[in-house]
Amino acid sequence: MVTKKPQWFETALQIKGSVIAAIYKRVLFFGAFGVFISILYHFQVPVSQPSLSTVIPSIVLGLLLVFRTNTAYDRFWEGRKCWGTIVNTIRNLARQIWISIDEKEPEDKDHKIDALNLLLAFAVSTKLHLRGEPINSDLEALMPTYKYINLTIINNPPLEVAFWITNYLQQQYKRNCINSYQFVAMQELLNILVDNLGACERILKTPMPLAYAIHLKQLLLLYCFLLPFQIVGNLHWWTGLISALVSFTLLGIEAIGLEIENPFGYDENDLPLDAICTNMKRNIDDLISLTPTVNKF
Repeated sequence: MVTKKPQWFETALQIKGSVIAAIYKRVLFFGAFGVFISILYHFQVPVSQPSLSTVIPSIVLGLLLVFRTNTAYDRFWEGRKCWGTIVNTIRNLARQIWISIDEKEPEDKDHKIDALNLLLAFAVSTKLHLRGEPINSDLEALMPTYKYINLTIINNPPLEVAFWITNYLQQQYKRNCINSYQFVAMQELLNILVDNLGACERILKTPMPLAYAIHLKQLLLLYCFLLPFQIVGNLHWWTGLISALVSFTLLGIEAIGLEIENPFGYDENDLPLDAICTNMKRNIDDLISLTPTVNKF
């Protein structure tokens, strides 16, 4: 399926996915404040103070905003890399389980399907765990009832699912359905899954330092309040509009950083974890539909 690439002006005027909804009230407030300063200036109240531009140099505020946004994007991109690794590792481990494990008993194929569903359950439970949501029916369809009930009382469901997969692999190794090299390779892939779970938890549980966030907001507030006093002498009735535009720029950059610093939620700019998990389910279903022709390497 080919997705139509949006046109430049369509993207520029798009509301959905932007931070306009998050900042428009503050922008209107600073615009109205600029109009108020214009009215005072019109009645010759001495509000024009160009020297206030030296209180907070714009380059200092700009550098702080750039640092804030870059730090947030680093967290977003690291989260995306972790989930990319989770997807590829699940595909590789699922392929090895489906192809490499011998089916000595009639029920062995069903057990392999259960193991592949547990791989998908690892991804789904990781998504729910990162979002702080309880176990739901999406997982109930991927495992026996007793395991699902057990998962509802576990503090870290993805780790429990990883334990079940490890237990399955050990059972197959003891039954000589896989050799030691295959067992070690599969265990290493499972370790990669757990490592990336830990990396996502690190992103989630390491917020931006509160003092930095507070100080940046205070500087933005001070800058936007002082701006009308700096420009009213030159712009007069345009002061409100220009104040609104400047506050829209600065507050928008700060809001973008705030939105993407936790990439695992439901915001428009967060990672599409639901779509990623749905795509993995299709991959698992496609793999199960294939018939392995070689059982040993």
